[in-house]
Amino acid sequence: MEVAGVKDRISGLEERFGQIFKFGIVGASNTVISYVVYAILVYLGMHYLAANVIAYFAGVINSFIWNSKYVFKAEEDPNRNPFKVFLKTLAASAFTGLVVNNVLLVLWVNVLNLSEYLGPILNVLVTFPINYILNKYWAYKKEG
Repeated sequence: MEVAGVKDRISGLEERFGQIFKFGIVGASNTVISYVVYAILVYLGMHYLAANVIAYFAGVINSFIWNSKYVFKAEEDPNRNPFKVFLKTLAASAFTGLVVNNVLLVLWVNVLNLSEYLGPILNVLVTFPINYILNKYWAYKKEG
């Protein structure tokens, strides 16, 4: 009886780490998409904060599509409203992608005098865990 409980716990941990790994893959693709959009816009002369906001929206759309189809699929709820999940994803990402990200970007660029091209890469170290928790336990949480 005790062995079965241990096996269930191990299986649960494997599933959780697998989900975090998938979330990381989606996050990496978001980072690449957002960074490419950001770098192009900055290169074209757009202010780095405005470029960051536009790049953020490109990442949110990518995140919603892949997290819905790939990462949190096991938690699918037939009663879930996809538009509501998108709005929650947008809100969760707004917190990390706009608020935390822009505050950190100002810190890196204006206070620590780091490159405006390096700032968004450093931000991932802070925003990834926050974003996973918000998505896992709020945006994709089963209703009811």
